[in-house]
Amino acid sequence: MSDANVEWVKLAQLSDIGTPGAIKVDIDDLQICIARDSAGDVHALDDTCSHAAVSLSEGEVEDDGIECWLHGSKFAYATGEPMSLPATQPVNVYPTKLEGDDILVGIPA
Repeated sequence: MSDANVEWVKLAQLSDIGTPGAIKVDIDDLQICIARDSAGDVHALDDTCSHAAVSLSEGEVEDDGIECWLHGSKFAYATGEPMSLPATQPVNVYPTKLEGDDILVGIPA
């Protein structure tokens, strides 16, 4: 997704999220999971698991993806693709960038 196709929106601050950790942020009609892995890298993806419609931000944050707390499906940060069953459908991912402590997420324009 190029910068021309997104609107950069401040959705959180680094200090809002543990390392590792995750939070859910609502913006317009989107629910976004902002996850911070053990290296401190920030990722953004849809907060709703594609298998059971539960919040991914309540799941286990790992270095390569986030695991849904209900049935254990894990989703890759880079692609949103499920890395384990029972989920078979990906979730949307969003670009992120940092400006100081601010976490900006690229929301589709």
